[in-house]
Amino acid sequence: MNRPVLLVVAHGSRDPRHAATVHALVRRARSSRPGLRVETAFLDFNLPSVTGALEGLAAEGVRDVVALPLLLTRAFHAKADIPAVLRQAPASLRIRQAEVLGPSPLLVSAVERRLYEAGLGPADKSATGVVLASAGSSDPEAIAAIAETARELRRTGWCSVRPAFASASLPRTEDAVRALRADGVRRVAVAPYVIAPGRLPDRIAAGAAEADVLADVLGPSPELARLVVERYDEARIDTALVAAG
Repeated sequence: MNRPVLLVVAHGSRDPRHAATVHALVRRARSSRPGLRVETAFLDFNLPSVTGALEGLAAEGVRDVVALPLLLTRAFHAKADIPAVLRQAPASLRIRQAEVLGPSPLLVSAVERRLYEAGLGPADKSATGVVLASAGSSDPEAIAAIAETARELRRTGWCSVRPAFASASLPRTEDAVRALRADGVRRVAVAPYVIAPGRLPDRIAAGAAEADVLADVLGPSPELARLVVERYDEARIDTALVAAG
């Protein structure tokens, strides 16, 4: 039996670093599962569009697709934008929408990987506070998921972890850094809780000016690549199909 094609649906950005990072992550996920066809599409700014990718797959005779939102939380894009565009797919396609990536222990591990790559180590945890800086959302479910990830990161041994947001919600990255300083934290690190570079990640980096350490975006980390494939596997056994409009 042929396996469904995995279509990774990314947000898209005018910043060329965004698409390059998404493609690197998809390549890593593809290499981890030989024989699995993995394609990429974007909601905005980049090509192929989701509609274009789905039409191309249908024209090839593909029948089953798992559409994976390359998102860390279930906010507007996952709840509204992506389902809407999937409903416009050719009627010949059977489409399952996978869950978003977060929350997951693998994301906590990916954040820690980036902090260690930025120069920290396990011995630094007890004296280091972390600002977990996300792009931001006004969706309560998304905010709660980020708070949950911050709590899980704190449980790994960092002396304090505070969520921060580049837009839509408060506090901003710089305010969270200052709050940790006011609490007497000796070392402050900013961990961008975003997948790829772009305008909002640049805002996070600017807000980290007073921090001691700035980690990189999550990018094509092994943990994210593994999580992409895990979400695909979960969706394959889910019988709920996206109804074609």
